[in-house]
Amino acid sequence: MPTIKTVHGTEDRKVVSKEEWLAARMELLKAEKEMTRRNDELTRQRLALPWVQLDKEYHLDTEEGKATLADLFKGRSQLLIYHFMFGPDFKAGCASCSAIADGFNAIHPHLANHDVMLWAVSRAPLEKLKAYKQRMGWRFPWASSLNSDFNYDFHVSFTEEEQREGLQFNYQREPAQGSGNKGPAIPAKTIAEGPATAAALSGVDVATYARDRMGLSAFALEEGIIYHTYSTYSRGVDAIWSVYPWLDRSPKGRNETGYWWKRHDEYGSESPNKGDSNNCCH
Repeated sequence: MPTIKTVHGTEDRKVVSKEEWLAARMELLKAEKEMTRRNDELTRQRLALPWVQLDKEYHLDTEEGKATLADLFKGRSQLLIYHFMFGPDFKAGCASCSAIADGFNAIHPHLANHDVMLWAVSRAPLEKLKAYKQRMGWRFPWASSLNSDFNYDFHVSFTEEEQREGLQFNYQREPAQGSGNKGPAIPAKTIAEGPATAAALSGVDVATYARDRMGLSAFALEEGIIYHTYSTYSRGVDAIWSVYPWLDRSPKGRNETGYWWKRHDEYGSESPNKGDSNNCCH
């Protein structure tokens, strides 16, 4: 049976007849259907989670002025918040979060017309968020939680003391880092150069970078009361990182040998939209 020696892939590929390919594809289809059914069941379990009433009021900075968490619902009964890694000392937003957020422009109008508001929330000052949002060509709403406990209460921002003693993230406790903290093995960036590369892309050291994390939280508003219904972190946000489902269906898959992604306006000459790099977000 002939094979193709791939240049960048991790293994050689068999070359077969159309009939043999179809037989193999049908076997894979069985597994895909089972995964779809399993995902449907996970969705049912997610929706069946009990809710927690929020008794604390949070005040955030938005482009329309000061806002409470209730204000972010904008008349809807559901709110999704993407915890975007952009700390006060960052020179630019996290490159991974930026890649994820590139998909929000097209999604948030559909959600807003289906009783769901989508917001990004970060600790960076509002003016810094506005400047970065303009650079990236984004239109989705983005709020600053700089003067609020919001990020800390939902376990996506941490103090230096927490970092030294071992912080609680993604429903588990990370090892204490000690006074010589270089930062943890940041989720989704666990290749050797990942944390240092990610931190450098945001203009900070690894410890500073790792004090803010990515995540997604969901809230419901019923009769004036806000309920926290769901949060996920780390690889739990893979499902909304839209580039990966596409790569998973490409001939060579994710094919990752390092921290390969950049902000969409940083690819340079290899970008298919050279000279018009914001096209993907307009």
